[in-house]
Amino acid sequence: MTEATTLTDAGWLSREEMDSARERLPILYVDAVPVRVDDHGAVTKIGLLLRAGEDGQIKRALVSGRVLYHERVRAALLRHLEKDLGPLALPRVPVSPQPFTIAEYFPTPGVTPFHDPRQHAVSLAYVVPVEGDCEPQQDALELTWFTPDEARDPGVLAELANGQSHLLVQALAHLGV
Repeated sequence: MTEATTLTDAGWLSREEMDSARERLPILYVDAVPVRVDDHGAVTKIGLLLRAGEDGQIKRALVSGRVLYHERVRAALLRHLEKDLGPLALPRVPVSPQPFTIAEYFPTPGVTPFHDPRQHAVSLAYVVPVEGDCEPQQDALELTWFTPDEARDPGVLAELANGQSHLLVQALAHLGV
């Protein structure tokens, strides 16, 4: 979960306000597993981002980000997919998206498999087919497409931070691949 704080009038809190809220409230996020599908709807590829974390480490990541105040979950998914994959990714988000799971990130390690040292966050996780050209944007350094078997590899899963490997495994199970 990475975020850049921007203008308050755009729906964001200032850094100080966000830090204060994170100390008191669970924050709502979305996580998205971008996938490519064949003509029959079967998943052929899973997209994982490469990001530099706040600690300077390079890690794989899912598309992830906060839901803004007064923003619909679908709009948040589309915004974060475009932010990370580019405006030509052409994600197919249904009108009423249903998460495949809910992840609870805690600042205390070990409460759940998910950890975020900054906050208690609740994330709705989705699998989202993308049809267009994906080019990593903003803080995403690279996008790599893996087959389902490659994504399941322990070495690839170990590259995911903060428990996102558990989300990826759950997504693969949900998809039956």
